[in-house]
Amino acid sequence: MYLVIGLGNPGIEYEETRHNAGFMAVDHLASVYGISIKKSGFTAVLGRGEIEGVDVMLMKPQTFMNRSGEPAKEVVDYFKVPIGNILVLYDDIDLPYGQIRIKRAGGSGGHRGVQSVISSLGTADLARVRIGIGRPASGDVSMYVLSPFDGEEAEGLGAVLETVKGAVEMVMVEGIEKAMNSFN
Repeated sequence: MYLVIGLGNPGIEYEETRHNAGFMAVDHLASVYGISIKKSGFTAVLGRGEIEGVDVMLMKPQTFMNRSGEPAKEVVDYFKVPIGNILVLYDDIDLPYGQIRIKRAGGSGGHRGVQSVISSLGTADLARVRIGIGRPASGDVSMYVLSPFDGEEAEGLGAVLETVKGAVEMVMVEGIEKAMNSFN
């Protein structure tokens, strides 16, 4: 089984914000593949189903971003998910809006949600899909990531999420090397 963890902040006030790109990507996968995501006995909402014939669990931690690792560890430990079958989806301010990058492993790049997952699971050997949200030309970065996508960005978000879906499918079906070569 693969565990796909989308990072974001719970609560209606954060739903459409850039920082919730990981949640949006998980919701898109759930919608396309008919996977119901619902409350669980964990501090996360979960959905289990298949993506391209691969058994998958979709997860959205219900802690704030900088504590995402706690529910990730609960779920990984309970379901005994191998580290090599975890894929983390999250926003990246250092990538231009709409671009994605797949990584096999590595540091957090300053992303507190990713750092929390790395710390809680005790490894940086986590596959991930970074979703570019761009960097503001000026102003407060934290205000920017917690603001909704603007008009043009919002209009193109469906295409971005479709690209993320393609990347997730390829990682699970054909492997991370092929996905990195195709999407990076």
